[in-house]
Amino acid sequence: MALPLPGALAGDAFYDACVSCFRCADACPNGCVKFHGLSAGLDKAFTPYIKARERGCILCGECTKACPTGALQPFDVSREGWRAGVKMGRARVNKDMCYSFNGRTCGACYQACPLAGEAMKIGVFETPHVVTDACVGCGLCEQACLHLPQAIRVLPVVG
Repeated sequence: MALPLPGALAGDAFYDACVSCFRCADACPNGCVKFHGLSAGLDKAFTPYIKARERGCILCGECTKACPTGALQPFDVSREGWRAGVKMGRARVNKDMCYSFNGRTCGACYQACPLAGEAMKIGVFETPHVVTDACVGCGLCEQACLHLPQAIRVLPVVG
């Protein structure tokens, strides 16, 4: 699932502002920025996205600093800044696939969450509980999930 970069303008405003300069990818120390190809349509071609399963976003904000057009808006690199300025997606747990909900403790997603305790709470047997309004959608939980296919997915925020 293609997720927007942190600080991305909402919807079409992002695609209108992005000039496909690739500076966001050059600035990313985590190497998580990918680019849509022509198959995504001309309006999205060569614009950046993140595929959480392969590599989630570490929320460092370097991509936003490199963006020359404002398609990516800077945010404070802190828990407060992430909550206020980052809305990439929302995590959802498939309880039927999650090891922790099926008799085996895991907790990998909780350990990976930069907002653990706020965006993700942990229950008995390390069962993950996503707090939807607090989740910024960085995808680190999805990347960390040990189940294949992953039991936690980050779905992009629409609009």
